[in-house]
Amino acid sequence: MPLWLQWTLIIAGLIAIALLLAFIVRQARLLRKNRKSNDKNRAFQSQRRQSMVESIQVIALAVEEDQVEYSEACLRLKGLLDHVAPELLEQSPFQVFQEVYDQIQHMPTHRARQATDTRFIEKMDKERLAIEEKHADAIRHAATALRHHAF
Repeated sequence: MPLWLQWTLIIAGLIAIALLLAFIVRQARLLRKNRKSNDKNRAFQSQRRQSMVESIQVIALAVEEDQVEYSEACLRLKGLLDHVAPELLEQSPFQVFQEVYDQIQHMPTHRARQATDTRFIEKMDKERLAIEEKHADAIRHAATALRHHAF
């Protein structure tokens, strides 16, 4: 084999090694960046979940101390439980939140309530209060159980 061919093959091999090394370094940086991003995302999700759990416990405490309307509490608790532990909404005693939610979800809230006829609002309020009264004991019991539940 001629000497020039040997040198050409050696140089080609060194170029291939340099290119592979550059590729490996680039991939390692990408992996580190992705791991860092995933860790940050996991920390954010964990913090968000913990915040929701705290909100659930505060609302449950407010129910126990009669500081919030039961219908409002059921709407909020159902929404939070959908994200934190949706399986609880199918279990006793927590299923009352889903039941009340299903019965009052059609009622207008916030701006829609303000834009609705007063007589219709009064009718909806009577219906809502009847639902609250019917489920009051179950809601209080479920709120107490929620406050002591380990998430």
